[in-house]
Amino acid sequence: MTIVHEPVDGWTEPGAAERLALIGRTGTVAIVGVSANPARPSNFVATYLLSSSTDFELYFVNPVADEILGQRCYPSLADLPVVPDLVDVFRRPADLPGVASEAIAIGTKAFWVQLGLWSSDAAKLAHDAGLDVVMDRCLKIEHARFHGGLHRAGFDTGVVDSRRTVRRA
Repeated sequence: MTIVHEPVDGWTEPGAAERLALIGRTGTVAIVGVSANPARPSNFVATYLLSSSTDFELYFVNPVADEILGQRCYPSLADLPVVPDLVDVFRRPADLPGVASEAIAIGTKAFWVQLGLWSSDAAKLAHDAGLDVVMDRCLKIEHARFHGGLHRAGFDTGVVDSRRTVRRA
């Protein structure tokens, strides 16, 4: 399935350096639409962020679950005990403008829409409200990519470093 990236007046997709800077200044992340099903991408991302990253304090938003991966779930962004720096969204494209409005209402700084999802309306709402906006990107992939951790998921990072590789016969 091809995602159509419709232009958004006044907003352009952030480049790699901008995404790295956004991740670097993020301390709290709310994952909206996280699933208890380990086969779902949201569960995989949450698992990675919980186990591989001490960079973020995570909050899960799921109105039908009390707990996922040992973490308390909140029914909405408005119910969180903190204002997260970044809202990471795993919801249908039709739901994205509503989630963007909720994110704006609570005062978050960044609106991140997961890989395979795009909404020009949501991007425009969030951008016009002054939020950093990332669409159709995976927070887990971006975090791992910038921190040399993609190998943990079975991918070659392509990172070249000066450490000597020890080869055994």
